[in-house]
Amino acid sequence: MTLRCPHGGSFRLSKGCGLLRLSEFYIPTLREAPGEAQIPSDKLLRRGGFIRPLAAGVFSYLPLGYIVLDRIEQIVREEMNAAGALELFMPVMQPRELWERSGRWDTFEPQPIRFKDRSGREFCMGPTHEEVITSLVAEDVTSYKQLPMTLYQIQTKFRDELRARGGLIRVKEFLMKDAYSFDMDRDGLDQSYEKMYDAYVRIFERCGLSTEIVRADAGSMGGFDTREFMATSENGEDTIYKCDSCDYASNAECAACRAPEPAEQPAGLATAPEIVSTPGAKSIEAVTQLLGMNADRLVKTLLYSTADGFVAALVRGDRDLNEAKLATSLQAPDLQMATDAQVEELTGAEVGYAGPVGIDDRVRIVADHEIAAMHDFVVGANRTDAHLMGVNVGKDFQLDDYLDLRNAEDGDACPQCAQGKLYGLRAIEIGHIFKLGTRYTEALDGLVQDESGQQRPMVMGCYGIGVSRMIAAIVEQSHDERGIIWPRSVAPFEVVVLLLDPHEDELCRIADGLHDQLQEMGVRVLLDDRPERAGVKFHDAELVGYPLRAVIGKRTKETGQIELQRRRDGVDDTVNVDTAADTVVEMLQDL
Repeated sequence: MTLRCPHGGSFRLSKGCGLLRLSEFYIPTLREAPGEAQIPSDKLLRRGGFIRPLAAGVFSYLPLGYIVLDRIEQIVREEMNAAGALELFMPVMQPRELWERSGRWDTFEPQPIRFKDRSGREFCMGPTHEEVITSLVAEDVTSYKQLPMTLYQIQTKFRDELRARGGLIRVKEFLMKDAYSFDMDRDGLDQSYEKMYDAYVRIFERCGLSTEIVRADAGSMGGFDTREFMATSENGEDTIYKCDSCDYASNAECAACRAPEPAEQPAGLATAPEIVSTPGAKSIEAVTQLLGMNADRLVKTLLYSTADGFVAALVRGDRDLNEAKLATSLQAPDLQMATDAQVEELTGAEVGYAGPVGIDDRVRIVADHEIAAMHDFVVGANRTDAHLMGVNVGKDFQLDDYLDLRNAEDGDACPQCAQGKLYGLRAIEIGHIFKLGTRYTEALDGLVQDESGQQRPMVMGCYGIGVSRMIAAIVEQSHDERGIIWPRSVAPFEVVVLLLDPHEDELCRIADGLHDQLQEMGVRVLLDDRPERAGVKFHDAELVGYPLRAVIGKRTKETGQIELQRRRDGVDDTVNVDTAADTVVEMLQDL
């Protein structure tokens, strides 16, 4: 990363760049976080002078934030290059016709930011680059002899998030590393995938992040064998489920629920459903209160539309439907909740009274596995202000299929080992890897000639890392009540030298000398020479989160000693001026 040196010239933050004085640096710290900042990373990154918001979900990176971003990028590049990937840089502007060929112009979520140029041609600001990279490679790669190949870039992405939140966690504009592998067959894809998997493990370890690797839903990208790298954090926007007895781990979007054991229907089932009046009871809570029964005796009927028609999805009244599971099971990436008008057309009733008995023949009916163990349950009557009691599958309506449709919950039986129980954790998604197969190469003519001379679509993989989101994830995992605690590998500076009296010539000479020694030893160091009170300097050093501080003040003048302290664990030492630099390096090695 190249910055302008205060004394002229430019430098990368390494050896021989000249004296770095905080009095000449741009680090505008704040005593209090703005009111809209709600989570620790957002508060501390703003207070520490790392970022500033321009609009909702749009941030500027100040010099400290930009240095951290650069440190993370450097680690990502080193590991991607070591894994054999080649870096390139692709356009932000992507034409509509390219996305229409892949079928994602109208289906990608969150919606891309779209615009027209002066000639009226439609574009989007790249939210991802599967279409672009496939089109690019398809032009030049024609033979199996040119494969395998993995290409990557680190570039700004744009997504029109409806509700940007959490500082850098959910934004409209962000920095991402996206890589794409091209292979001749599935075996080659598996090998490329494993290389990226291993590289991701190394990247996050080097950045000081604790991660859980979990099964995931492919979403708008498509694909299979998807894995997410999740940074655990109580302020994460995702939930992951782990088993307390085996290695099962999954994002809540696709956490499997074990089907209950088959149960025989008891004798004496209701002979026919009974219609009951439920005026104004459009919610599960209202129906249970009115009828005086528990929610697990009710069945919710939720209506959706797809390209193939309408679907009614049934789940137990005390459960939540998992739309990602439903879309995956139906192979319907265009799945959408039916509109109020569609619900009324299909049921003949207002929204809130839908049920499977007597519903429009155009509606396909699917149910969660738990419904198979239920009998004499309650459903909407497809009549406004009415429900049906004593309803049974097979007798009162027919199902098209039983599927795993509900959200997993704490305490559920593990779907992998059965003996264990699931428990949930909050987490931040920082990496995602997919096996795309031939979805894009078939759509965009990404064909190559195999050994037999036949034309075959290349087999793709896709691998993303949220580079700017990692900053927030690191802070969420590494902070205390005083401020940020940066891992040494990504800290903006490894050491801050606190010169407590910049008007004392002898102390200035010692501070300058220590700074220069450390810099020559390859340590990234900043000298705080501001004419501020000592308390302000100590406060800012802890807020910003430098891994180690060296204090040059009254004790130095009186005894010739410098006070050293590590931010992470509070380990400190008092050393003579002439040995301070060596001790600093030793203390940093343990971080």
